[in-house]
Amino acid sequence: MYKSMMIDEFEQLEKRNELAIIDVREVDEYVSGHIQGAKNLPLSTLKETPLSLDKDQPYYVICHSGGRSQMASEYFASLGYDVTNVMGGMSAWRGAVVDGL
Repeated sequence: MYKSMMIDEFEQLEKRNELAIIDVREVDEYVSGHIQGAKNLPLSTLKETPLSLDKDQPYYVICHSGGRSQMASEYFASLGYDVTNVMGGMSAWRGAVVDGL
């Protein structure tokens, strides 16, 4: 089972802590602007991608608005990962973004 949090709570947490963030948007979306340090694992290729994630590490999963991150969170949780779906996603994110890979 995964957890969920609203973007406001995530923004406050991110300001105080270094978080392990997984961005499940497509590569072109990620390249056009993402949170510094976020790892891009597109939902469309997630099940074909070998995961090298630490199961002891909590992860925060984000997409554009929360739909894809919810599906990805369900998938990660089914594999035993500690994940939190960030509802509202990048469309509601008010922090800094970086371009490129």
